[in-house]
Amino acid sequence: MTLHEATAAFAPHEALAAQLLSTLGPAGTDGSHDLSHLLRVWRNAAAIAATESGCDMTLLAAAAILHDCVAVEKDSPLRAQASRLAAARAREIVGALGWPGPRVDGLAHAIEAHSFSAGIAPETLEARILQDADRLDAIGAIGVARCFYVGGRMGSALYDPLDPDATARALDDRRFAFDHFSAKLFRLADGFATRAGQAAATERVATMRSFVAAFRSEVDR
Repeated sequence: MTLHEATAAFAPHEALAAQLLSTLGPAGTDGSHDLSHLLRVWRNAAAIAATESGCDMTLLAAAAILHDCVAVEKDSPLRAQASRLAAARAREIVGALGWPGPRVDGLAHAIEAHSFSAGIAPETLEARILQDADRLDAIGAIGVARCFYVGGRMGSALYDPLDPDATARALDDRRFAFDHFSAKLFRLADGFATRAGQAAATERVATMRSFVAAFRSEVDR
């Protein structure tokens, strides 16, 4: 995908998208936090915002583009700080574009609060929408794909062949990718902040439960 094609996906904020995407530098190697992820989060966010009133769509578009602007691997000791690091970098980026202080603060808060690991409650509509939009991309069919993709990057096994459901051991999603569903992904569905986000999450969780049931059936054969 070219930069022009990517910016077009953020219509009617193409000019802003072109400015912000150009600050991200060359693509890294993490396929779970690449340009396609930003586009999916933006589409999720725009769909949720369409059901709400009073959303600052320009700020939301910027938040969708910049929410992962500092790359931190899932197994890094800095993982819980990733959204704060991204927010600090986003402040620099939009500050250089002349954004006023209160708007910069709003953008930074939305980025800080989007992360499950950060544990920050979203206090604005834009923050609630971004958090829901990003969490939607972690569940459902995309979530299944990302789960095993990230597990592969971390060197995890698919599952524990002796105890796939962790009935006699602690969940350990760094060792076993399948553990991630119970350790985190199903828990995400309980924390959506918008009605539209929650409705979409319910559908995606059903998709994951169907996958998990099929997976377990095949493991037991």
